[in-house]
Amino acid sequence: MTEFETHDPALDSDQEAKRVALSYVSEAFAEGCLDGIDGDCMAQAALFAAFQELVQTYGEEATARYAEGFPERIRGGTYTVRPQARH
Repeated sequence: MTEFETHDPALDSDQEAKRVALSYVSEAFAEGCLDGIDGDCMAQAALFAAFQELVQTYGEEATARYAEGFPERIRGGTYTVRPQARH
């Protein structure tokens, strides 16, 4: 860390909460697929549920502004899973 950087424990806590939340969603997604639900159907349902929650929490306009950045993030590879290199 440089003299201008500070450590914010709240950011660490937020990132950890997001990692845990993603593991819950991933587990539910995997269980649905194991039960025979199509992955595309699971993905659309997950997106619908996520946007419902965002609209309820932040409102329609804020959620729409948030969603405007998706095309760039998708094209930029933010959501692309790449195979991990073996060491």
